[in-house]
Amino acid sequence: MDPHGIRAVYRLRVAAEDAPRRARVLALEQSIEMPAEAVLDAGVLERVAARVERIEALADGSSLARIALAAESVGEEPGQLLNMLFGNSSLLPDVELVDVDVPEALAHRFGGPNLGIEGLRSLVGVIGRPLTCTALKPIGSTPGQLAALCRTFAAAGIDVIKDDHGWADQASAPFAQRVAACQAAVDEVNAARNGTVTLYAPSLFGTCTQMLRQIELARARGVRIALIAPMVCGVATLNGLRREHPDFAFIAHPSLAGVGRIAPAALLGRLFRLFGADAVIFPNHGGRFTYAREVCLAIAQASRAAWHGLKPALPVPAGGMSVERVPELKREYGDNCMLLIGGSLLAAREKLYERSREFVEAVARTETPADA
Repeated sequence: MDPHGIRAVYRLRVAAEDAPRRARVLALEQSIEMPAEAVLDAGVLERVAARVERIEALADGSSLARIALAAESVGEEPGQLLNMLFGNSSLLPDVELVDVDVPEALAHRFGGPNLGIEGLRSLVGVIGRPLTCTALKPIGSTPGQLAALCRTFAAAGIDVIKDDHGWADQASAPFAQRVAACQAAVDEVNAARNGTVTLYAPSLFGTCTQMLRQIELARARGVRIALIAPMVCGVATLNGLRREHPDFAFIAHPSLAGVGRIAPAALLGRLFRLFGADAVIFPNHGGRFTYAREVCLAIAQASRAAWHGLKPALPVPAGGMSVERVPELKREYGDNCMLLIGGSLLAAREKLYERSREFVEAVARTETPADA
């Protein structure tokens, strides 16, 4: 393995003439964190200190610095990879991490998705179209109310019903009771269907030890997939869980992913996939958030692109989406995605089933040339 095989690209918002110096300072900050002249062991400078490979001036006045980091500084720990890529430098307001690549051997050690796109399709029995997904809201609902939502969504044919990411162990719906009620409701509907099934994905919370117990509890009820927020619980936790449960699937939620200056395609598309996300939720353009269309497409591309033999992850555009936008979403993301509509369905209230069926049918519908 190339000792400096980790490649990171940073945007430096400094004057072009200052970019080479800033890049050298950045390379040291993100590797040995001390002046080169203070290092007594020449072997450390040779093996561990990061190297500036190239600097490119951009039209907007910023510069891209390509820096090679030593795999030795990372070991096999996901959190340490994130730390060496952008730990201290995340505190610098004029530096952004825009891209990352790792050696193939390191990628295989982290493992990537357990199931990936094909594995998720196998779980629900769906080919040839995007998967459908919705969310259980609002926080404060009871297990009985959430189970009723699950029953309606599953009867309408939605493929994945996930907890809202805010669900933990609230008194209104404790985790064990919520999982039991929701999975039982989904099982009831699945038992009457042939072919496709609906999956329920509870939200994991707390420490890694707590999450391992939650997965064991959920698996005992028949759950095959869960929601996790890697930036809240830690990327090492996600990677550890996928190692402990290699036949289990994880949907990564982007909560807190916007607090630093890491390009969404690099964090959500590449790193979340590297650490074990089978599907990655991201805020789609035109919804409640401000991501641009090209940013969203870049996330989807990074999630699905061939990369060191890792399984592709399913991109999940979300955040204020509606049934009316389904044809547009299908044109932009193709069949290998999962479309998530939550609040817009719940706004139908007593016509929730009918609105959910509209969603399912819109996703299943084959577009004619006139529609495209």
